[in-house]
Amino acid sequence: MTTAQVHPLLVELVTEELPPKALNKLGKAFAEGISSVLAKKQLLSADCKVTDYATPRRLAVHLSHVLDQAPEQAFTEKLMPAKVGLTPDGQATPALVKKLESKGLGHLQPADLVSESDGKQDYLYAKGTAPGALLPESLQEALEAAIAGLPIPKVMRYQLDDGKTSVKFVRPAHHLVALHGANIVPIATLGLNADRISNGHRFMGKATLSITSPDTYVAQLADEGKVIASFNDRRAAIAQQLAAQATALGGTIGQGPEVDALLDEVTALVEHPTVYAGQFDPKFLAVPSECLILTMRLNQKYFPLFEPGTGKLTHRFLIVSNMQVTDPRHIIEGNERVVRPRLADAQFFFDTDRKSTLESRVESLANRVYHNKLGSQRDRIERVRAIARYVAAQLGGNEQHADRAALLAKADLNSNMVGEFPELQGIMGAYYAQGDNEAADVVTAIGEQYRIRLDEPVNANSLTSAILFIAERAETLVGIWGIGLVPSGERDPYGLRRAALGLISAFEQLAAGEYIGPGKTGALALRSLLDKTAETFSQFGLATTTVDEVTGFIYERYRNQLGADHDRNVVDAVLSLEPPLHEVQARVAACTSFAQMPEAQSLAAANKRITNLLKKADHVPESVDTGKLTEPAEQALAAQVAQVEPEARRQFAEGDFAGSLATLSHTRDAVDQFFNDVMVMADDPAVRNNRLALLGQLGRLMNQVADISRLAQ
Repeated sequence: MTTAQVHPLLVELVTEELPPKALNKLGKAFAEGISSVLAKKQLLSADCKVTDYATPRRLAVHLSHVLDQAPEQAFTEKLMPAKVGLTPDGQATPALVKKLESKGLGHLQPADLVSESDGKQDYLYAKGTAPGALLPESLQEALEAAIAGLPIPKVMRYQLDDGKTSVKFVRPAHHLVALHGANIVPIATLGLNADRISNGHRFMGKATLSITSPDTYVAQLADEGKVIASFNDRRAAIAQQLAAQATALGGTIGQGPEVDALLDEVTALVEHPTVYAGQFDPKFLAVPSECLILTMRLNQKYFPLFEPGTGKLTHRFLIVSNMQVTDPRHIIEGNERVVRPRLADAQFFFDTDRKSTLESRVESLANRVYHNKLGSQRDRIERVRAIARYVAAQLGGNEQHADRAALLAKADLNSNMVGEFPELQGIMGAYYAQGDNEAADVVTAIGEQYRIRLDEPVNANSLTSAILFIAERAETLVGIWGIGLVPSGERDPYGLRRAALGLISAFEQLAAGEYIGPGKTGALALRSLLDKTAETFSQFGLATTTVDEVTGFIYERYRNQLGADHDRNVVDAVLSLEPPLHEVQARVAACTSFAQMPEAQSLAAANKRITNLLKKADHVPESVDTGKLTEPAEQALAAQVAQVEPEARRQFAEGDFAGSLATLSHTRDAVDQFFNDVMVMADDPAVRNNRLALLGQLGRLMNQVADISRLAQ
């Protein structure tokens, strides 16, 4: 048998410009699609390294150790019952002959088969070894699977050079490279036959270049084609050049997800990146910086420069070009000419918008539909105002400021600037409100209304912002849920899951800022908030079960959030009581500590038993008649409960949930003795009901913090 040859493998598909925002994913998916099939075929050595490449005009993968033929494979093929496949004298029946031929095993005779029992009857099996998979056939299969599995945003259909055949792919493909060592692997796709011909940079490198081998691919593209094949290497090169240029100019490109996303996008737009610096007229800095930053990043793919200390926008920006030239003057001047009218537009929109007050734009929102079942944006504003006033009253906030923030929050939707840049909703409203001399907390609330969650304790300066944040999310949850648009699977077009988590964060930060919680005057609670919200929809006829369902939905979101970091039983024990949202974290922490105590399992089991007994009872008195307690064990339990109850309830009222559970743990011995010595369901109804009353008192005490029966293992 010939020994399999091991060589590196290269597969490259050269195309027209690929979608930049999908490029990195496409490259990784292409490599994974090919390598996974070859791995299943056992054509990859154990030490094989897979490297993906992606540029604007190519997807490629390099596999370091690939066999030209896989090792022989042992196989076992279950055929049919022996009595069906063999005649009485041991010859093959027509059914067996047909089965063997369909499996490609027509050369086998009955003597070559094995008969084994499956526990019910004897079956015929074909066993042996088969030649390993060959690379050409396997790579063809892998390539087709990889192309079919690409996360293509939108497929296009195009005609091949023969003028007849049409194929579908993300972009027209021009070359297919498939090399195993120095040899071409004969595969084909999209009307292309594999070769070693690739394309270099459109302007700087060779138009075509012949790839010698997989291991020379990266160097040849770089040296001859002026193409950096690796997405990650290009990204690193761009980041290094950006940092160097910014430092030389005394600035910074900033940081955050927007910068990272732009870096990914420009990496997918160039094959040989070079960074140049440009500038614009400083007069445009009078326009809100968010407008200038957005138009430069979104429309021009520029990196604005900021002052390192203050983060203030400067009049300089960096350009990531696909051309490296000795004199970049024309590139820089061309980009400066392009950005100038963009910034001028932004200035025009801003100056025009400021001619009208924010309040004057509110009434026009009556013509903007929020949802056809929930009225206009103007209708929504009135609902949010009512909710905001209610929340402010509960928290001791400024009701007039809360109402004002809710009135003006959406007024910028009809502004020129937001019409051009929807991403600036709220941000522009804050600028315009500030220009109208609105109160500082109203301005802040408008500017911060689109946050995903509250991350800092609420204080006097941020209270109005928190109130508007809560009011908007409550209105969204109740209204959208109430008309039946419930999240399903991955579908959540109105962001109800996000709204629920945002509402949870608001309650947590209100407690952190001491606006709600033990000893606080704030009376805001989730159920009352949702009830008040539902009242604002009276004319729209929401489902009557809406508040109950939304409440359950919010606690379910909290359950999923907490389940990643805490024991599920503990989380379920706490949330089953639907406690105040701001107490959940503390209760979970206390319950987690309690679960580690030696008394926990005994009390949890007892609590479960108590719950079951009380469910079966027809009547459970509220109070215990101590005169009817005759058994020493029930007298001891009653005395123990009477001793710990005041302290446990005081600790609970003060928010010391861990202390309350620790106090409760002192009852374990008395509880165990009670269930060992006392028959709860006594024949005498008076005795039975009194014992149930004692257990009811104990159960209520046990389940203040959480339903600890759920901790029973």
